[in-house]
Amino acid sequence: MHLTVVGTGYVGLVSAVCFAELGHTVAGVDIDERKVRTLQSGTPTIYEPGLEEVLRRTIASGLLSFTTDITEVLPKTSVVFSAVATPPNEDYTADLRAVFTVAETVARHADHDLVFVNKSTVPVGTGQDCEQRIAAILAERGAQLRVPVVSNPEFLREGSAIKDTMNPDRIIVGINGDDWATELMDDIYQPLVRTGKPLVHMSRESAELVKYASNAFLANKISFVNMLARFCDVTGANIRDVAHGMGLDGRIGSRFLHAGIGYGGSCFPKDVKALIAMSRHFNVPLPLVDATHDINQSQRMYFFQKLLNALPEGSTVGVWGLTFKPKTDDMREAPSLDLIHMLLKGNHKVQVYDPIAMDNAREILPQEVMFASSPLEAARGADALILLTEWDVFRGIGMQDIKAAMRGTALFDGRNVYDPDEAKKAGLEYYGVGIGSRD
Repeated sequence: MHLTVVGTGYVGLVSAVCFAELGHTVAGVDIDERKVRTLQSGTPTIYEPGLEEVLRRTIASGLLSFTTDITEVLPKTSVVFSAVATPPNEDYTADLRAVFTVAETVARHADHDLVFVNKSTVPVGTGQDCEQRIAAILAERGAQLRVPVVSNPEFLREGSAIKDTMNPDRIIVGINGDDWATELMDDIYQPLVRTGKPLVHMSRESAELVKYASNAFLANKISFVNMLARFCDVTGANIRDVAHGMGLDGRIGSRFLHAGIGYGGSCFPKDVKALIAMSRHFNVPLPLVDATHDINQSQRMYFFQKLLNALPEGSTVGVWGLTFKPKTDDMREAPSLDLIHMLLKGNHKVQVYDPIAMDNAREILPQEVMFASSPLEAARGADALILLTEWDVFRGIGMQDIKAAMRGTALFDGRNVYDPDEAKKAGLEYYGVGIGSRD
């Protein structure tokens, strides 16, 4: 089947590559000419494990191409996937301008029946709005075309996006009573369904809410364990043990019960905020979601304040990890952005290292920041060292090596990666998250 994917960010690029890998003929569309040229050469514009190999293979096979002009590929297209960004506005509502632009562009240039699919995470009712906008433009053109709107949210995780797309927990398809669109969506995902992956049909409104509900629930687990971690700090309990005991209950599970400095990235913060905005729009309070957001915002400040309180004036601080999570170069809503600006504002010197995101960081961090060539160089001469992202490269570094590189002794473990006893034996003063430090 001929598919068009508009938007080549994380969702769009991974979706386009994986659809081509499944045997479909796919055109990726983006207004950024430089990005399109880069992708045409077989070079990914994001860091994602396994992406470059599949990108090059599908381009070489002739199944995947990229263009800046949707009108070039629309005549052959059966299904258009909109995978453009929906960033939060100041009031937490999702900015849907790009989504509507794609829908209206398709309506203006379509010359045959096709299906329009929202792959982006969009608020409940967006599909209906798109459908109305498309219908109005088609009527204005006098075009008797059929363009049903479908919700098909993605559930990929940055750092394992290829795997998640090719081996999904579920495929959600929201269609309001259009058998033809249902058949086309079933055909697209048939290769995955044949391997036992569940394809779940529901109303468009339900599908639009599933992604928000899923991310808000996972974010709530993170905020819940971080809330308990603070309690552990003052009671002498250890959050590692508490979370382990909780996670052994099959009804709860161990995933997302790791205390730390809170969630970041492009999905959890944005989607939690958007769900809060939706609750206000429909005048249905969601206090648990409000609390999830508030706890997360205060959690990183709670831990950062420990660091700031321990620093002598004019200290040097080593920062390990700049991305919001490992296996990605994404720094959106990353804790490092808040901390580094706080340290510089306090007249401290900052030296940083991240195995992947250094180029991205140079574009957005202040010039005063020193970019190290290795983890130990970032720790060299530091009065304090803080781990913000649990990259594997940081896990294998010995406590004695850390102690030898540093001038001071304060080790702040924002992800509870290290053994406190091992750190203390090496002569380091260890600060974890909720490990019973009785601050």
